[in-house]
Amino acid sequence: MKPTYTKQIIIILLPIVLAAYTSAPDSQSLPRSTPAAEQILPEGIDNYLASVKDANEDIHSIMILRHGKVVHEQWFGDNAPDKPHTLYSVSKTFTATAIGFAVTEGKLNLTDKVITFFPDKLPPNISDNLRALEVQHLLTMSGGHDSEPAGIRQDPNADWVESFLAAPFEHKPGTYFVYNSLGTYILSAIIQKITGETLLDYLTPRLFTPLAITGATWFQSPQGINAGGWGLSLKTEDIAKMGQLILQKGKWKGKQLLPETWISQATTSHIPSTPSNMRPEQITPDIKQQDWIQGYCYQMWRSRHNSFRADGAFGQYILILPEKDAVIAVTAHVTDMQDQLNRIWEHLLPAMK
Repeated sequence: MKPTYTKQIIIILLPIVLAAYTSAPDSQSLPRSTPAAEQILPEGIDNYLASVKDANEDIHSIMILRHGKVVHEQWFGDNAPDKPHTLYSVSKTFTATAIGFAVTEGKLNLTDKVITFFPDKLPPNISDNLRALEVQHLLTMSGGHDSEPAGIRQDPNADWVESFLAAPFEHKPGTYFVYNSLGTYILSAIIQKITGETLLDYLTPRLFTPLAITGATWFQSPQGINAGGWGLSLKTEDIAKMGQLILQKGKWKGKQLLPETWISQATTSHIPSTPSNMRPEQITPDIKQQDWIQGYCYQMWRSRHNSFRADGAFGQYILILPEKDAVIAVTAHVTDMQDQLNRIWEHLLPAMK
């Protein structure tokens, strides 16, 4: 009797086990494939991971997409697929996307003057450069400050918008690149001013819900405005989805969420760039080979190999490679971000046939 009973259990369970392996993937997740199926040499991925390990590089997660499918995903240490990660300045790309939605909906224009949004927060004397400041200058990190007025963030009593506008604007907007996270905060404040919603709330039905991104959180200023330039936390697959949306020129599951023209604008270099905290006169020939010298877009950087990326401190990346139809999403805590990119160029790029 016992063998018959065991056989019956196997017969009952076998369809369930098979279903677990053959069922369609979660409709909210990106489709999965293999490196070989999407024409990526598996040894390229192995060599990259070995290089990271040899260098003791603190990578938290990586997700590689080709032709819209995840071909490799891996989490390290106590990181996990369902665990949100602080994105630092990758947040900026999401802020620029909100501006794209607002422009598309006719809520603002890129040439709108910034002072028109905050008439109650202007300094007593408005300089010509501040008067000329437009939304597009904030998008391209060319607002006119000689250096970012970053100290404002450390003052618990400061009104960030008011303090930003009161800082000297030494340069004509659009002419001088300075990496300026508070400029991105002003974009967030503009979104909240014109919509009555925080940046996070505004993006939720337009971006996060269509992409099935849940659980997003975003740090706020003392005035209750999402930081914009930093402070967004998402999961690794969430940022991979964002990269795929941009690669697909704003289209998601057959629906055009953002116009293709906006994506083209947002990923085009608008001004020569320099690494964060470096002035143009400090650029040396060796630095010219870096990925931070390829030009700045709308809250994204151009990279070598005709790519572009969302880029956050300590090695957070959404790297988009149109010529390879690929996206690489990385979270990390590294000190040498250029070395981190060099490993991708050395091992992963040539593996994509």
